[in-house]
Amino acid sequence: MAYVNGVRGIEASLAERAAAFVNGLRDNHRRYRVYRQTMNELRALSDRELNDLGIHRSAITAIAMEAAYGK
Repeated sequence: MAYVNGVRGIEASLAERAAAFVNGLRDNHRRYRVYRQTMNELRALSDRELNDLGIHRSAITAIAMEAAYGK
């Protein structure tokens, strides 16, 4: 006699999926706040202050992206 056992993958419950979704939103929001704060602080500096730091004004967005998202 043959037996067939169905092997099911581990499925996350609705509560676990909702928690993961909310945690993802929180993480995205936290990263966006870091991005905005970095942008605001660097934009508030004068060209002379940026030059002292070795930063050109055109590089502010890239620096903020790297600070927040690591890209």
